[in-house]
Amino acid sequence: MIKDVKTIDEFHTAINEDKIVVIDFYATWCGPCKVIAPKVHAFSEEFTNAEFYKVDVDEVSEVASEVGIRAMPTFMLFKAGQKIKEIVGANPSALKTAIASALA
Repeated sequence: MIKDVKTIDEFHTAINEDKIVVIDFYATWCGPCKVIAPKVHAFSEEFTNAEFYKVDVDEVSEVASEVGIRAMPTFMLFKAGQKIKEIVGANPSALKTAIASALA
């Protein structure tokens, strides 16, 4: 299951979990975001020991600004508040590899 982040406080709560946290930064108008969305959903079901969130960069722009999002989609992996990986672009194999290695 992928949860929506609607505020900067929700973002901070999410990234400080003591689990691997995958954040999908997307925009509703972004074509590549729409293409990769089903894969991200599948990963959220495959990697059940990670938490998945998504951030609409237009709705929650302060989060996008805080972490320096410049392109969509961008995926960031966090653990206990620390960013451990960033993948820019709709690259499902790179995302899957990053999640799997973070959980290993």
